[in-house]
Amino acid sequence: MSRGSATASVPVRCCGRRRGEVGVHSRRRREVGCPMPLFKLRIAVADLATGERAVGALGAADAPVPAAVTLFEDGAAFSVEAYYDAAPDLAAVAGVLGRLGAGLGPPALEPVPDENWVALSQAALAPVRAGGFLVHGSHDRARIGLRRLALEIEAGEAFGTGHGATTALCLEAIGRLRRTGCPFARILDLGCGSGILAIAAARAWPRAYVLAVDDDPVAAAVARENVRLNRVDRRVRVLEAAGFAHRLLRAPGAFDLVLANLLPGSLIGLAPAVRRGLAQGGVAVLSGLLDRPVREVRGIYLAAGFCCLRALSREGWSALALRRVQTAARATPPMAPPRVCG
Repeated sequence: MSRGSATASVPVRCCGRRRGEVGVHSRRRREVGCPMPLFKLRIAVADLATGERAVGALGAADAPVPAAVTLFEDGAAFSVEAYYDAAPDLAAVAGVLGRLGAGLGPPALEPVPDENWVALSQAALAPVRAGGFLVHGSHDRARIGLRRLALEIEAGEAFGTGHGATTALCLEAIGRLRRTGCPFARILDLGCGSGILAIAAARAWPRAYVLAVDDDPVAAAVARENVRLNRVDRRVRVLEAAGFAHRLLRAPGAFDLVLANLLPGSLIGLAPAVRRGLAQGGVAVLSGLLDRPVREVRGIYLAAGFCCLRALSREGWSALALRRVQTAARATPPMAPPRVCG
């Protein structure tokens, strides 16, 4: 359920500055590392605001379902690129975009060369720092060595290399919570993708037990391998499940920290379940939000019984750290209120 109902998003390289990356909905099952013959849909947009609306519309569409949607900025020019497992119906795409009004160019569709471009693009990624963590691929293993907050991530076809703003914001939030001494012991990574956030949480809180959940079998397989590579497999368990459907996730108050790097629609729909799954005083870190949807998501969670500890932003993307509000019926909270709001 990475970044939608189930995701596998990968970084996309471009000549301009990358605004961000959003994986959406489900992918077809593939063997990890296999070539990915995809189709790329490119749309020129008039400005940043129009591009944000186009990303949201394509990501929220029921059909056709893109594997990834990215907004690019190259000087004064903006464009949106969407990647599909099969050639989409351009009429259906036009119908989705037509509701946005003016400011959109005609969609152009082209095939992506039939090669393992996931591995090729990730091999070129340099290590990245976020929240005190150093995220790197296997090609930098010898140079980085073993460090407590070093994360070796091979994303394959799963979302989460640490280079995207949404993942980096989650790592930053985890780092802030770690530095404040919050005593998290039961952690859920909801829509885990590559497993990067679950692994980071296990490193941040060495005594914590972490469940990582994704309903994409490819993402779950990638996450399990990354958990093994980072030697946290005794404390991180990867489950293939949608949302809170697995029996291990159903108990009320089962977690004191929930991490969710998903699309706005998924975050909104999960608000009641996130509140139920969190212990009183527990914290939810929500990411995957452009600047406009963040206000709606924040409002939904405040109404569901959360208070906002901190909002983080990077490159036009936002993340929220929210605390489940205490109830008057319980005099002694199960954990000290996080000091991240200072």
